Amino acid sequence: MGKRGSRSQSQLLNTLTKKQKKHLRDFGEEHPFYDRVSRKETKPQICQLSESSDTSDSESEADSEPEQVSGYCKLLATLKDISEEEEDDEEEEEEIIDEEPEMSGEDGDGDVGVEEEMAAESADMQENMALYTDCQEKGREGPPGKSQQASPEEFTDAKHESLFSLETNFLQEESGGSCSLKVSQDPFLQHVNKELKDKDVQAVGTNPKTTHQLKWPTLGQLVFSSKFQKLETFKPSKDIDLKSLHLQKPLESTWTKTNSQFLSGPQKSSSPFTPLQKELFLIMNSYRDLFYSERTALKNGEEIRHVYCLHALNHVLKANARVLGNNSRRRSQKLGVGDDDDFRDQGLTRPKVLIVLPFREAALRVVQLFISLLEGDSKKKIIVSNKKRFKGEYGSDPEERPPNLKRPEDYEAVFVGNIDDHFRIGVAILQRSIRLYAPFYSSDILIASPLGLRTIIGGEGEKKRDFDFLSSIELLIIDQADIYLMQNWEHVLHLMSHMNLLPLDSHGVDFSRVRMWSLNNWSKYYRQTLLFGALQDAQINSLFNKHCINLQGQVAVRNVPMTGSISHVLVQLPHVFQRMEAENVASVIDARFNFFVNKILPQYRDAVMSHTLIYVPSYFDFVRLRNYFKKEELNFTHICEYTKKSGVSRARQFFLQGEKQFLLLTERFHFYKRYTIKGIRNLIFYELPTYPHFYSEICNMLKATNRGEEATWTCTVLYSKYDAQRLAAVVGVERAAQMLQSKKNVHLFITGEK
Repeated sequence: MGKRGSRSQSQLLNTLTKKQKKHLRDFGEEHPFYDRVSRKETKPQICQLSESSDTSDSESEADSEPEQVSGYCKLLATLKDISEEEEDDEEEEEEIIDEEPEMSGEDGDGDVGVEEEMAAESADMQENMALYTDCQEKGREGPPGKSQQASPEEFTDAKHESLFSLETNFLQEESGGSCSLKVSQDPFLQHVNKELKDKDVQAVGTNPKTTHQLKWPTLGQLVFSSKFQKLETFKPSKDIDLKSLHLQKPLESTWTKTNSQFLSGPQKSSSPFTPLQKELFLIMNSYRDLFYSERTALKNGEEIRHVYCLHALNHVLKANARVLGNNSRRRSQKLGVGDDDDFRDQGLTRPKVLIVLPFREAALRVVQLFISLLEGDSKKKIIVSNKKRFKGEYGSDPEERPPNLKRPEDYEAVFVGNIDDHFRIGVAILQRSIRLYAPFYSSDILIASPLGLRTIIGGEGEKKRDFDFLSSIELLIIDQADIYLMQNWEHVLHLMSHMNLLPLDSHGVDFSRVRMWSLNNWSKYYRQTLLFGALQDAQINSLFNKHCINLQGQVAVRNVPMTGSISHVLVQLPHVFQRMEAENVASVIDARFNFFVNKILPQYRDAVMSHTLIYVPSYFDFVRLRNYFKKEELNFTHICEYTKKSGVSRARQFFLQGEKQFLLLTERFHFYKRYTIKGIRNLIFYELPTYPHFYSEICNMLKATNRGEEATWTCTVLYSKYDAQRLAAVVGVERAAQMLQSKKNVHLFITGEK
């Protein structure tokens, strides 16, 4: 195509359409897209639909119709080249416009129906560009520079693309997609249809939190709280009926079989839930935020996983059924876009459930539960795409684990299977079908670890980062939150700070279908957060109180330990609890270090106090102590989670033989390895352990090398008033209250009786 400046003035005017004349009059330049392909006289053969056009790298992936897809993508790719040529001709085009002043004076009477024609062509252009973008995602013949094509997380299953599209599917009664969304008592409808007012949102920041305490039969002490004016509490009913829970089909029939492993005897026939599951699901189904701090891998971990998977799948099936039902209504009634607010049934992006898990093994079990809940007793198996790939990447080989390792039972329960902590996967669910490895913006459920999300969210200043997929999360499940304290808690905080933000791109959303509270950026007030962990920690409590502001309110389980883990110490050992004073929480770190260096360490410098183990929960405190010991040239060795295996063996041997007087040990090393340290005679807990049972485990290590030295054993613990929760978990709530009130050092002696 020659340049526009070389064409004569009359030739240019004759080739302009009414749309182009209107655009030229309104904006002073010719539209850069319309009719350019048809004018390009030297490019009629740009498609080149020959046998060589489909010889690409994607030939092995999609043997069906390679010519049509790649050729069409080539055709659309030329639009970029045309627009570049038009930008080169922009200056010459402006000269032609300056020579035609009469164009700006046209009245436009002949432009009848121009808007309709422009809208039609614009719709065609959007459709073409959507197909072009789809070709780019498939990694076929799109333009270069898309690094996402090689990323395994951007997996595109072209075979099932139309099957899992919410926009092109409709509700089918015969497929089990019937729903009870017309029932006004459905808690899902009551939650998503509840409308907030501006004054309510503005008052959230200033309103004090109202609380109310209740005691439930199984969960125990519950604290209901809310920052909104109305606080609702309720008690569990004795009998529970599946129909009253408004479960979406087919969950009513599949749940009983899937959960049968936890039911036995008369309970199996009377209720489909265990007592714990019943009370947890009643809170979940009311769409309140929940913090349950007694989830353990040995006792009730799988029980809880079953019930939150039921709630997550129930939420997704209801939300998708509502969208598909409205699709059918719009098609039958032939309503225009935005004609009825009843069709507002979506968020700004499709992902609506995020499940945060620590290891791939947990993700494997969650997906297997989803499959079981959708299949049940049905002879017709559901469609699970990419199932083989998923089992290969998330499964584990039993032969990889050495058979001679002896670890505590809770360690075996936590570190079972594939313990890789870097993963993320999208799951799309539609009409009894599951699509694994779905692109994030085509997924209903996202399953990921904090590290896996951190690498895609990125940080400030990074070029490649994306967190729009978190904008419309309606259900956030954080399971095994205590393990993230041992991984990297900063990743969890980084995730929470990017939840429910307005997306930077539209991602092809139909704004006429988006709920108003989502458009108003109020999604965080409608998001339900379910937080499960094995302990009550200050950092976990802070996250729940700061980032969970659900309009339905929050429920936290606040049971206090009566005995404490010190009762499980099996050796006769005097325990000295040294209290230190700190002005505020921020000054605790420095106050503890100064107290240890000035008050505690001088007592152990004597050679008589050899074989001293210093247990340090925080890695930052460990580095600070290590540097101080090096500066003072103390006889010490150290073991942390980053120490190589050979270094660990040398340090343990030096400490056992007495060649090194001090051994610095981090809590994360003990969490991941659980080695028995031999040769301990004196114990110093620089800070109370995060896990209460670690206290008794470390103390019981003294009996590993019992040489009749029990009389010389010592144990010293540092604590402050800000360690109330950890102190209560170790010594019991009553004794902890006395210790905090007395402000004196406490000496305890354990006789060795359990």
